[in-house]
Amino acid sequence: MLPYTLTAESEHCLQRIQNLRDRLDRAGPLPRSWLGRTRQDLEVEAVAASTRMEGVAVTVEEARRILAGDRPSGVDSGDAALVDGYREAMRYVLARADDPHFEWHTELILAIHHRVLAGSPAAGAGRLRDRQNWVSNSATGAQVYLPPAAEQVPDLVRVFVSRLSDFPGPAPVAAAWAHACLAAVHPFADGNGRTARVLASLVMYRAGYQAPQFTSLEEWWGRHLSAYYAAFACLGSAWRPDTDVGPFVQAHVCAQASQMAALDLRHQIDKGVWTVLVDIAVHDLGLNERTANALYDAFFNRIITNRYYRGLTGITGVTASHDLAKLVTAGLLRPDGAGRSAHYLGTDRLMHAVAAAAGLDLRAITPGTELSNQRDSVLTALAQRLHRRPQ
Repeated sequence: MLPYTLTAESEHCLQRIQNLRDRLDRAGPLPRSWLGRTRQDLEVEAVAASTRMEGVAVTVEEARRILAGDRPSGVDSGDAALVDGYREAMRYVLARADDPHFEWHTELILAIHHRVLAGSPAAGAGRLRDRQNWVSNSATGAQVYLPPAAEQVPDLVRVFVSRLSDFPGPAPVAAAWAHACLAAVHPFADGNGRTARVLASLVMYRAGYQAPQFTSLEEWWGRHLSAYYAAFACLGSAWRPDTDVGPFVQAHVCAQASQMAALDLRHQIDKGVWTVLVDIAVHDLGLNERTANALYDAFFNRIITNRYYRGLTGITGVTASHDLAKLVTAGLLRPDGAGRSAHYLGTDRLMHAVAAAAGLDLRAITPGTELSNQRDSVLTALAQRLHRRPQ
């Protein structure tokens, strides 16, 4: 079912993935606190991107707050449930991936789909479709792809999981094929794309790709939507089991390689920022390491509420208030708003403290200018330092 042909470009991208994996493995494990934080950030970005691709109008900032238990007032409760559901699907596959008794089977696919659709009976969560569906152009409404008939779906899903149980190719190819195959069969009334993207991540997890750089492509596809949808053109206008999905496999593995390279640099820079903020919080201010979370979000110009901060760190409201008050007293945060809209933002002093602790040229950090410009100056200097460092 759905054969594929690997091109020279596909092979090149697979080699890039392997080279990056080898280098990251040699770099050793990430600090535990940073690993937790970077996984949270990637989780937010993946959830926001994948749900937005399916028409759920939630920004990254809104998804960040929803997943920390602080739903913004302007976000519909149904949309928030889908954001939570997608996160649960991602966590479910991560928890299942290294189970020594793991097996690919239809019920696993249904369990993922049930979480993706937040268990909604009306949306058919966790159930194969019982009628014909089709894929339409969202702009024109024209039908662009006709999946197989509903009565074929159960057998096709069984063939699909059987193939995954003993897939002959490397994990990035298996992930790409799984993504294409589930999209082609379109076994659900809704949530096919989201389920396919989670499944692709599960294939990578199963092969031992645990580093955040390897896990999911949602954020990448969300920024390259035209390339994503164009990659499905190889399916043709209707289901055919002998369709060569090589073009989709190539697009997928090359996107994986590009995403890994981009995230590798970004995470090196962000880890440098995190390390500096932990040092400021713990050694300069004598505070608990958890307060670095508030400073980290403030550095990246994210809104911090008491509810968001305690959801992020798992502490009580009183403890969160004390932490945030100490950061305000230190001049690194400033309060804004009142009542339910009360929140905290970063300050000039925060940007200056990060630059000083990182040993950067403070002349590049101009107090009084836009905080985003100050932050960009710090990040640029860190990136230049990393670029000069031997790999």
